[in-house]
Amino acid sequence: MIRFDEVQLRFGDHVVLDGVTLDVPDGSTTVLLGRSGAGKSVLLKQVVGLIRPTAGAVWVDDLRVDTLDREALVPLRRQVGYVFQFAALFDSMTCAENLRLGLVRQGLGEGEIAERVGAALAMVGLADVGERFPAELSGGMRKRVGIARAVALRPRYILWDEPTTGLDPVTTATMDLLIQRVARDLGVTSVVVTHDLRSAFTVGDRIALLHEGRIRAHGTPDEIRASEDPVVRQFIEGRPE
Repeated sequence: MIRFDEVQLRFGDHVVLDGVTLDVPDGSTTVLLGRSGAGKSVLLKQVVGLIRPTAGAVWVDDLRVDTLDREALVPLRRQVGYVFQFAALFDSMTCAENLRLGLVRQGLGEGEIAERVGAALAMVGLADVGERFPAELSGGMRKRVGIARAVALRPRYILWDEPTTGLDPVTTATMDLLIQRVARDLGVTSVVVTHDLRSAFTVGDRIALLHEGRIRAHGTPDEIRASEDPVVRQFIEGRPE
């Protein structure tokens, strides 16, 4: 389980997170909603120790992430796949080479690496792009290669940072199906950061709204839709202040 316990983050006088407490149950997909700049992606990065909180604790299973040194973070990060907002692929490498990187670092043999790369690309519907370079692909295809890279690691957890940003409605729907398929077929626990309400209500088992540095609401999609909290209603309905 992933747990945020009274997490605070400050940059000088600027308060980003002001006591975030949230549990992400095993085997579930939790969607994190919030306005731009609310701190959603910052919270996500704390799961793998890319950013450390000013106060509070971040737990993954029985490991308190914010206390781990660089060496201790290595085995944790092997259990966590990260799907970056803009895929974060290396342009000088083919798609297959991008997937190979993390697997080589795990010390896997060439046969297993080739099998995992092929299976991961096939899972996202891109079995034939292994020898192509990221620049030769559409934005949606690059994002799917980013998903394949995370899947190839066979993680227990996947963190999705704005997976549908910049995609057309059809490609967004495809991405939603992929998120659901990965959760179902691999049994992973996921945290999805998004602004896309349609996507959030499609893929999420639980939805949390981050507002002014705290979790304002947390529940099932139906509970969030039925909420009478004015902040939740404003966000769902897209009304200006």
